[in-house]
Amino acid sequence: MKCVNRRIWAAMAVLLACVPLAAQQPIDVTLWRNGAPNDNGDAADVAMMRVFLPDKKTATGRAVVICPGGGYETLSMESEGYDWAPFFNNEGIAVIVLKYRMPHGNHEVPIADAEQAIQTVRLNASSWNINPKDVGIMGFSAGGHLASTLATHSEKNAKPDFQILFYPVITMMPDITHAGTRDNFLGSEPKKKDLREYSNDLQVTRVTPRAWIALCDDDHTVLPANGVNYYVELYRHDVPASLHVYPSGGHGWGYKSTFKYHLEMLMELKSWLKSF
Repeated sequence: MKCVNRRIWAAMAVLLACVPLAAQQPIDVTLWRNGAPNDNGDAADVAMMRVFLPDKKTATGRAVVICPGGGYETLSMESEGYDWAPFFNNEGIAVIVLKYRMPHGNHEVPIADAEQAIQTVRLNASSWNINPKDVGIMGFSAGGHLASTLATHSEKNAKPDFQILFYPVITMMPDITHAGTRDNFLGSEPKKKDLREYSNDLQVTRVTPRAWIALCDDDHTVLPANGVNYYVELYRHDVPASLHVYPSGGHGWGYKSTFKYHLEMLMELKSWLKSF
């Protein structure tokens, strides 16, 4: 009975922690004011980001740029984006939800948008009460591929300081990748060198930022081997990483409370964020 009570109180504590405290009104920012680079053939597809800042009294200076998923074809802006703002803001962390442009086979398009988002956050660090050396990136599914791409490829002011990945696409190799994500990102006939270049488990180095990875054992959309192999490479290169594999839940649960392990996931992520 005591164990049950402890579990109930722990769950209540997480729920209370996710109730939004006073926060500033969201700020919408157009990423490219003078024309976006790397044309994707869709003039109506505009890169934007929505900034959620915590109350100044509780702000820690940390920020996270969120890349929603959608197979590089669409974006799940709510459960893999905006819905996370109260959780992070309550921890004193600024949230920047990125609406990146779809690649339509030109992989440079979303990469440019994500790098610009990181750079824009650092450029506004002073006015947004953000520490420019504590800006992370977070991504879901294809957004996890984009986030891990920045973590393994970007340099200097565009490189994130940490990464949070949910059921991420990591590899572009045919036997494990999500085919739709790969084709939308690299085109239907990708070059072998690009398949290897954007298989991000093959691009891990000792300077890759620390990572928190979550996925489900029964994910039949993006095979768990994506995130697991990435973790193994992080471990092999002495990069601090935390891997969480839940027994069930499939794919695409994001912040949905219907995910069976929602509360456990929040507690584990919260603990990891406090560990550095």
